[in-house]
Amino acid sequence: MMKLLVATSKTQGARENDFNHCIEGELIWIAPCCDDGEDSPDSECGCSRSFAGLNSHRGTTTALVAELPDFTYFDYAEALWSSLAAQGWPADAADEVATGLLAFTAGWDVGTVLERRSEWFAERLVPAPPG
Repeated sequence: MMKLLVATSKTQGARENDFNHCIEGELIWIAPCCDDGEDSPDSECGCSRSFAGLNSHRGTTTALVAELPDFTYFDYAEALWSSLAAQGWPADAADEVATGLLAFTAGWDVGTVLERRSEWFAERLVPAPPG
């Protein structure tokens, strides 16, 4: 089974500048940063600290490593192709993006919540429930 990145609200608010405009559980990717984002992960645009939703075309600062039953590589590449094309990115990069994202998620356990700071990624610990 493939490990993929999906949008999550888990750990939102751990950083003062967190945001989540994606659909919970939506497939996401690591989009390139704009010039402002390259300068600082805390830039106003937020692109260098966020992941981008394939359906909503919106951003979130938290990603969950998940397995989707019966979801194939072809399904994944097709979802990426569709999203990239709709957003004006080169859709022919979908296969390369899919391969890169699968290689990236291979290094993380399912259930891990991630944050992004430009090209640096780290696990965000989910706080234990009180009591």
